[in-house]
Amino acid sequence: MDSIIVAVRKELENQIDARTQEISQSFFKEKIKSYGVKSTVVGKISKEHFKQLKGKNKSEIFDFCDQLWQSGYTEESFIACNWSYFVHKEFSTKDFGIFEKWINNYVSNWASCDTLCNHTVGEFIEMYPEFLSELKRFAKSENRWMRRAAAVSLIIPAKKGKFLPDIFEIADILLLDGDDLVQKGYGWMLKSASNAHQQEVFEYVFRNKDVMPRTALRYAIEKMPKELKTAAMMK
Repeated sequence: MDSIIVAVRKELENQIDARTQEISQSFFKEKIKSYGVKSTVVGKISKEHFKQLKGKNKSEIFDFCDQLWQSGYTEESFIACNWSYFVHKEFSTKDFGIFEKWINNYVSNWASCDTLCNHTVGEFIEMYPEFLSELKRFAKSENRWMRRAAAVSLIIPAKKGKFLPDIFEIADILLLDGDDLVQKGYGWMLKSASNAHQQEVFEYVFRNKDVMPRTALRYAIEKMPKELKTAAMMK
């Protein structure tokens, strides 16, 4: 195994925090693998050890990311997500297949899903919006994390007011999804879109409020004025 990966893992082991280790599982329904390192510390480890990758090309860096993903440890997945985002200026269209593989094969909890998709995948979609059709394909996957990824990859673009028609298309596909983590994902996407398009998102929610799961609905209207929330929640 590469010495850089060995060094990252040794540093994570050295930074284990007993309290974090004790409570980390409580944030997840599914069983996770965790060292028990605070997220701020993981971020510092990520940045510090990325310096050792100076001179490595993007493909080599993605190989390191793959090794981290394969461990199954949440903290290592966060570092992989950071490293892949750090080279976002070098993204090319062929990278999408790598990101899809990580989601489909390695993502096993909402935190890893969101960390990868909010930044790495979201940035890629802004660079190459022709791949929005791939997110719509994700939304039809049997894999819950692929379906959540379809929505949470658009959180940051949505805040910027981008891709509203595509956001509504993805919400349509996920509308009746029975998985609460997928419901929260597309509700969050709609909430982000409401920053720039409050009226359009309200109209979408109001039109679908009789069938939209309440979890998704509550997320979608969270930032809206009280009178709009009341109207949307009314049965």
